This record gives sequence, structure tokens and C-alpha cells, in this order.
Amino acid sequence: MPKSTQVSLLLGDQMMFKSILTNLLIMLISTFSFANTLKVGLVLDKGGKDDKSFNAAAYLGATKAQKDLKIDLKYVEATDTNAIENLHRSFARKNFDLVIGIGFAQKDAVQKVAAQFPKVKFAIVDGEINAANVRSLLFEEHEGSFLVGALAAMTSKTNSVGFVGGMDIPLIRRFAMGYVAGAKYINPKITTTENYVGVTGEAWNNPAKAKELALAQFAKGADVIYAGAGASNTGVFDAAEDKKKFAIGCDSNQNWIKPGVILTSMLKAVDVAVYDTIKETQEGKFTGGVSRFGLKNKGVDYTLDQYNEKLIPAETRKKLEDIKAKIIAGQIQVPDYYKKK
Repeated sequence: MPKSTQVSLLLGDQMMFKSILTNLLIMLISTFSFANTLKVGLVLDKGGKDDKSFNAAAYLGATKAQKDLKIDLKYVEATDTNAIENLHRSFARKNFDLVIGIGFAQKDAVQKVAAQFPKVKFAIVDGEINAANVRSLLFEEHEGSFLVGALAAMTSKTNSVGFVGGMDIPLIRRFAMGYVAGAKYINPKITTTENYVGVTGEAWNNPAKAKELALAQFAKGADVIYAGAGASNTGVFDAAEDKKKFAIGCDSNQNWIKPGVILTSMLKAVDVAVYDTIKETQEGKFTGGVSRFGLKNKGVDYTLDQYNEKLIPAETRKKLEDIKAKIIAGQIQVPDYYKKK
């Protein structure tokens, strides 16, 4: 065999060997990367990811983390409250690194499953659990509600405003108390009306009932209604549109749903809380305990964008910012339903 041919064959063998090594290396890297991808389970409540409210915000934060951080995300919607515990346990048994429960109704389930799987990290929105492997994400809803209550009073022409809550529970009473306090801060003589859609989880997804309650409040003279009812909020928005009055959204920025009708939204930065928890878990910085989100760290606020900026005059905005600063500084003490005597 000519020497040139032998050299060619040798070079060919070397190239093939390098190719095999390269492919093996790629496979090893891919396997290693997959094995180390953070696995996150998200348990939404009855409203589901399309409720345009609380669950939608949580889903937004989780999917942003999926895109930015390349995590392995799986989510489920707890259409049956009795199934919540099993949903959390299923994620834990499948060795998910972090399981996040959305809503106060998941507190008992998270507490129980977290105790059974101490190596799995858990987070819960709107529930406080004392465990090393659980992070409780809590919001100062009364502070944000005080702001939108003040805005409602400054906007009202009838000196009458309303509140339509979802499920009649302490959390939603907290929204209402802050809202009424904010309205009365502006106008001590203002009339306020409160109604709740129901006393079970079905209240979060009953827009027909919410609309009925809102129409009754409008008929009695209210011209601004704050909706804190999850997916039922859309019923309040429909009533406001029908009667050419104002509604205020809640949890996520809902201004876009009916521009010109929704005066503002009381924003709870659930998306940010979920995203940050996932990011810190991936970075090995997860800690249990309570994380609080209020006006001071922009965890709650009122919203201003292209859909409602023409509804809130500059002078009103200035007043709202002044109120916000005073709350943060402790010069205004917002009443808290959780601490009422």
C-alpha cells in the first residue's frame, strides 16, 4: 500500500475517533444539564391560569422563569379543592425541586406534604407556614387597597363607592377594610357598600353573581366599585360598562380588559414573587420563612398605563403618590383586618 494511502487512512481514523469523542462529550453534557435542570411544580387554584387575575399573575411569573432560567416547569389547576394535597404530593414524589401553591386554600395541603418531604422546597402565596422548607409569600393587600380607595373617593361624583369581594374570608375582608379606610381618608362622609359573591371556592368564578351585586350597588348610588373576586371580577366590569360607571381591578393589571371603564387595578406582584422564588432556588439561595410584599418594596401598588392614564388627572396622581409616601413612612397607619380587635 502506498505511503500516501496509509497516511490518508490514518488521518481518516483520527477524524472518525475525534468525531466519536465529540458526540460522546455532547451527550454527556446534555445528560448532565438535563439532570441539573431545576424542576418546578406550580399548583394553581380553581380560577386557573386564564383567570386574568391572581392565578394568571402566578403563571406569568413561572413561565417567565421557564424562558429566562431554562427550568423544567409543570403546572396543574386544582379544579377540586379536595385534590390539592394529592397534587402537591405527586410533584414531591416525582422529585420536583420546588413546588409552589397559589392561594390561601392550599395552606393545609402544603403544610402536610412539606412535612412528609423535607428535602423538597415549597412556596405558598397568601398562606403562612412555619417550616424550614417552606417559603410563605405574603402581601400587604390593605396598603394597596387603601390607595385605590383614596382614588375611588377622589373620582366619585356621588360620594358613594362599593366593594365586591369573592369568597367571604379574612383575606378579602382585609382588602375591603383597607379600601374603605382609603376612601374615608379622602372623604370621611362617603358612603361605602360591601358585598361578597359567596362563602365557598365557587365564589372566585361566578361573574354572573358578581355582576348582579355590582348592579345593585350602582342602583343605590355607587359610581366606583372595587372588585376583589378573582375570575368573578369580569362580572363587575360588565356591570360598570353597562351603567357607564367605574370599576377597579385587582391582583394583576386588569386595566386592558375594558379601557375607559377600569379606573385602575390594585396590583399584587405575585408574578415577581413567584419568579424571584424560582430564581433564588436555582441559585441555591432558597430560604424558608415569610417574605412580605408591600408598598415599600413595590409588592402592591395601583396601576397606571396607556389604558387608564386619561382617567386619573395629574393632581390626583400627585395626591396618591403623597399618600403612598406617607404610608411607607408610617405617617398613615392603614387598618389591617388581620389585626383588628
